[in-house]
Amino acid sequence: MRRVGLVVNPIAGMGGRVGLKGTDNKVEEARHRGATPRSPARAREALEHLKSQPSGVELFTYGGEMGEREAVAAGFSPVLVGRPDADAEGTTSADTRDAVRRFVEADVDLVLFVGGDGTAVDVAETLGALDDGTPILGVPSGVKVYSSVFAVTPRAAGRIATTFDRTETREVNDIDEDAYRGGDVNTELKALASVPVGDEVQSSKQIGGGTVESLAAAVAAEIGAEDATYVLGPGSTVDAVKTELGIDGSPLGVDVWRDGDVLVRDAGETEILRSLGERNVIVVSPIGGQGFVFGRGNDQISPAVIRRSEIEVVASKQKLSDIGVLRVDTGDPKLDEKLRGWQRVRVGKFERQLLKVV
Repeated sequence: MRRVGLVVNPIAGMGGRVGLKGTDNKVEEARHRGATPRSPARAREALEHLKSQPSGVELFTYGGEMGEREAVAAGFSPVLVGRPDADAEGTTSADTRDAVRRFVEADVDLVLFVGGDGTAVDVAETLGALDDGTPILGVPSGVKVYSSVFAVTPRAAGRIATTFDRTETREVNDIDEDAYRGGDVNTELKALASVPVGDEVQSSKQIGGGTVESLAAAVAAEIGAEDATYVLGPGSTVDAVKTELGIDGSPLGVDVWRDGDVLVRDAGETEILRSLGERNVIVVSPIGGQGFVFGRGNDQISPAVIRRSEIEVVASKQKLSDIGVLRVDTGDPKLDEKLRGWQRVRVGKFERQLLKVV
């Protein structure tokens, strides 16, 4: 029977759909904009698949919203190793680090955490300080997710947690969210961690995807000739399209464009939905090294936006050859399933390639 320690960062990812590109020091602003916690549902999805695996699991977790509630809801009778300070206003990284220390004392076989890169840093640094090699695996719930210690989806995390038989050393990276909001992406290696080996463990995010000028010019020319509302995603490839359109866009945000005008710059989900018209087209580029089209760094393009829109995926040939497949993790399993299959990707002025969404 595998012993798994679960810790949930209940506020991770709250800033995504409301356009904050992260939640560090922005929890109250995220709530003011209407954000709701994302991690609990992601945790339950992972736990339900963990529960369904044929090999048995003894689950250890932290009290209340840091794991206990979701574990009980998924049908577990978890062993509580501790709980957050009842007098504190919300949970903190200190709670996460305390949970990990207690998991080590309980001799767990795996630390399963729900959060983003900041949570991954807390988990990996705590294990490093203890000189403990317990494997870790992340259930992706943050906005950025640059580290290579996460499963590609919550369901995959639930499967991997009980089926892995080997581990390897992987990187835990993080960025300065304030600089990220300003358009600068500077990743920093924070720690190394032991992670299960598996096809459904995501790679590190690569920045940049090669020369895209001709691709951007072709996409911009087509956009300019079409009668539609365009939801232009983040990243360097789509930013090149924005430049060709003459837009002072948000390089790492989502901009909405129609008939030569920017309707909303750096939009959140609500602003995007208000701006949509009769025909809507989402223009996105997969993340280099990972292949995610939705669910990493563009949570503003929510399931509600996707369902009302056509999808145009653009990428350089080099980027496609590096990633091999496309991935989606919208937070809506039914929509993810609908999006899976073959997707045409614009790679040049006239050329498109088929790539599978898995």
